[in-house]
Amino acid sequence: MAAINLQGQIAAVTGGGRGIGRVIAQTLAAAGAAVAVLSRSASELAETVALIKQTGGRARAFPLDVLNERAVSKVMGKIGRALGPLDLLVNNAGDGGPIGPLEQTDPALWWHTQEVNVRGPMLCTHAVLPGMIERRRGRIINVSSGAATLNTPYFSSYIVSKLALNKMTELLATETKQYGIAMFAISPGTVHTAMSDSYLQSEDAMKWMPWFAPMFAANAVGPERAAELCLTLASGQADSLSGKFISIGDDLTEAIK
Repeated sequence: MAAINLQGQIAAVTGGGRGIGRVIAQTLAAAGAAVAVLSRSASELAETVALIKQTGGRARAFPLDVLNERAVSKVMGKIGRALGPLDLLVNNAGDGGPIGPLEQTDPALWWHTQEVNVRGPMLCTHAVLPGMIERRRGRIINVSSGAATLNTPYFSSYIVSKLALNKMTELLATETKQYGIAMFAISPGTVHTAMSDSYLQSEDAMKWMPWFAPMFAANAVGPERAAELCLTLASGQADSLSGKFISIGDDLTEAIK
């Protein structure tokens, strides 16, 4: 595929202060998009924005807790006024959730993962859809996980949340197709980040899923592959795949054909 130019596009990336979200924000900005970077940590946001600006990109930081409905609506409005109407939303903020048998898991922790991984993307999508519908254009990318396709014991909170996110993507893609909006769920692969490493090395992970960390390490990929996939989806080249769950390992050219 030809080099992608996103000049004139406005993008927002949640969970953009570090890890996969940071690299996605950098990649979109490098292609010419003006990027709103969202996260709870102001210091991490400042680092991401500084890195983007150092290479000539455009970015602004917007501190946000994606579970705060009022704050989500307010911040999305701020982005529109500061940068312009949003063309692309990347819902990347996520939570790993508790590991272990359900009967030994704190229900509040189990449900919190659903809140972050499903309600958060829903609230952000809910806030940006009216503008996208009015303009008859827009793209939304939900960062999911290959785990959504697996039957992995002791990992129910995370897997259920990502499976729900995939189905929400599929349903909303059907609802909004008439308005020229495309939605995708993606699997970024097994990416080592500070959060994932501390999570995999936790006592619960070593007790209930001792095989997981070695498997993760053996199949690890860089966050750049997920960022490149987001870039391709942002270009519109794969809009015919709207509603689909797409992995970094998928051949998009063949899938589009």
